[in-house]
Amino acid sequence: MIAVPAHATALIFDCDGTLVDTLPLYLRAWLAALQSEAAHEVAPEWFHGRGGLSEHMVLDLMEAELGRPLDRAAVVRAARRNVLSAMADLREIAVVADLARRYRGTLPMAVASSGSREIVLASLTRTGLLDLFDTVVTIDDVARPKPAPDLFLEAARRLGAAPDGCLVLEDSAEGLAAAGHAGMQGVDIRPYIRPATDRV
Repeated sequence: MIAVPAHATALIFDCDGTLVDTLPLYLRAWLAALQSEAAHEVAPEWFHGRGGLSEHMVLDLMEAELGRPLDRAAVVRAARRNVLSAMADLREIAVVADLARRYRGTLPMAVASSGSREIVLASLTRTGLLDLFDTVVTIDDVARPKPAPDLFLEAARRLGAAPDGCLVLEDSAEGLAAAGHAGMQGVDIRPYIRPATDRV
């Protein structure tokens, strides 16, 4: 069970790979989008370890590897469309979702995600988790994605919580780094769930 320290005054949750098991959906969506919009086939292994990156960071890495620019808007549109069309397969990550249920009404809680608002809200709605949270912050609300602290600092501001009282639940190195940069304590939820490669 994930422990919440007594000094915590607010909880901030990542979404993808933390609250909801979107990583298999994203993998299939991006593979299909890159093949259809960029005429480029990518090995599934390329995405392992990149689950915490924003869309634009993924595209930066892909363009660097290909040595040519992509139609970024078209790839993102296709990937998002693919994710949204697969929402029926989406499941919560129970150990983290149950923690949110346990602290609903006890501590203020937010979701802070490098994902788009459209997909984050759809994911939380599909899994019935949206109403657990006081606010949702996405990449559409801030200037910089994780590992910059912007998402977590904005979540703390909306919750009226001091950063040093916020506990962040994350599944990626970028997210945990962002929590540290924000002056918050981060909890890596990966030891509490099966490895992501088992869920792809």
